[in-house]
Amino acid sequence: MNPIIVFTKPWQCSLSELAEKLVRLGVDGLELPVRPGYPVNPENMAQALPQAVKTLESYGLRIYSVAGSTTREMVSACGDAGIPLIRVCERIDMKIGYQASVEKIRRTYAALVPALEKHMVTIGLQNHCGFFIGSAIGSLDVMREFEPKHVGIVLDVAHCALAGEPEVMAIDIAWPRLCMLNLKNVVRKQVGIDADGAASWSIYWTTGEEGYASWGGTIADLRSRGFTGPICLCAEYSNPAGKGDLAGDAVEPLLRQDIALVNRLFAR
Repeated sequence: MNPIIVFTKPWQCSLSELAEKLVRLGVDGLELPVRPGYPVNPENMAQALPQAVKTLESYGLRIYSVAGSTTREMVSACGDAGIPLIRVCERIDMKIGYQASVEKIRRTYAALVPALEKHMVTIGLQNHCGFFIGSAIGSLDVMREFEPKHVGIVLDVAHCALAGEPEVMAIDIAWPRLCMLNLKNVVRKQVGIDADGAASWSIYWTTGEEGYASWGGTIADLRSRGFTGPICLCAEYSNPAGKGDLAGDAVEPLLRQDIALVNRLFAR
């Protein structure tokens, strides 16, 4: 049975408070942001990450991955804490162009291979729309030369939908390297007219039942393939008032809906 986990970006509370929220939500664990402003951050992670693992384990929760960065220090901290996966998104710098950006990413990963091997940690490259590696095929292009135990794919089906990459095709492309699935959903909303009279659009993050990506089709395909990795609910929902994303308590009703949907689709 797949672990159902939550990316805890919407909450910048203490780890004990966070754990209590996750227990109430009935999930198996989490993806922990290791970012400035959070209890575990790049400045304190060497000491704080192993302690976070212990705190969350005391509530029956496991940290399956961190949202972090591709540094030796991050790899070492995750290895020491027993966390197997570092999820990253990789930007494309149009000042140097797509191919040069990809080569730069590959050089970064190649330099980390000894640390990844030593600490038994995997970089999980997540596809992301815009000026990023944006699709399953783009992710595979970056990492062909690396072993799957060193660099894998975190497939985000909402970003696949924005890229026009059908979920089942994306899963088939990613399958030999698929280490985690991200579930969120998305639509585009017209927000105005530009100076040339053309429609302008924004991305709007919504619940699993309302967006472009088919969660049902995604989960059915994963079940048919026997995928056993974690399913991460990203808890990303746009603020209906148009002021960024929802955070804190405002996220929980929508997240509960999505957790219930995933449980129905898996018939847990």
